Amino acid sequence: MELVHDVTQWMLNWAASPYAPLALFIFAFWESSFFPIPPDPLMIAMAVAAPELALIFAALATVASVSGAALGYLIGRRGGRPIVHRLFKPQKVQAAERLYQRYDVWAVGAAAFTPIPFKVFTITAGVAELNFKRFMLASVLGRGGRFFLVATLIFFFGPTIQNWIDNYFEYLTLAFLVLLVGGFFAAKYGGAYLTRREVAHEAKSPKLPAAD
Repeated sequence: MELVHDVTQWMLNWAASPYAPLALFIFAFWESSFFPIPPDPLMIAMAVAAPELALIFAALATVASVSGAALGYLIGRRGGRPIVHRLFKPQKVQAAERLYQRYDVWAVGAAAFTPIPFKVFTITAGVAELNFKRFMLASVLGRGGRFFLVATLIFFFGPTIQNWIDNYFEYLTLAFLVLLVGGFFAAKYGGAYLTRREVAHEAKSPKLPAAD
């Protein structure tokens, strides 16, 4: 938790820098493929400082995040399988791929909108060989919906939101950290639950006799 807090504070320090838009692009891009911290705190800080540019920052974060998602997909498609097999048992990897085949890109779209670590889904989507065009569409809808929702609120209620954030910044930071850590646990234990359910479903399914 302390490490996440320190990294988040380091990220927020870029908000006052003239290179803030570039930093936002880089963080959003990295987060979709390997960086552990979402770019939301930096985007919010930048948008609160300049509400008239909030939608532009959201567009920048969306483009960067979706581009990073494409990289994560490529990592999973070209070289992610050996890495995944080192981290998880082969049975779990196969079950995860079957889940993607059943639920397709809806899993990606949901992860893109929630605090669940997005890179987990971008890389495994490549391993599962999901349709790339639909994967990108789900990423755009999920990431764009997430960033533009926050940016729109700041755009229309900038001063009010800024005062509210100033008064409750510590609580917001704590809530963000709880959501972030909760997202990691959800990805871990939720995936394990779905895997067990998938295996149980296959065990109950009748098997067709082999053809002569």
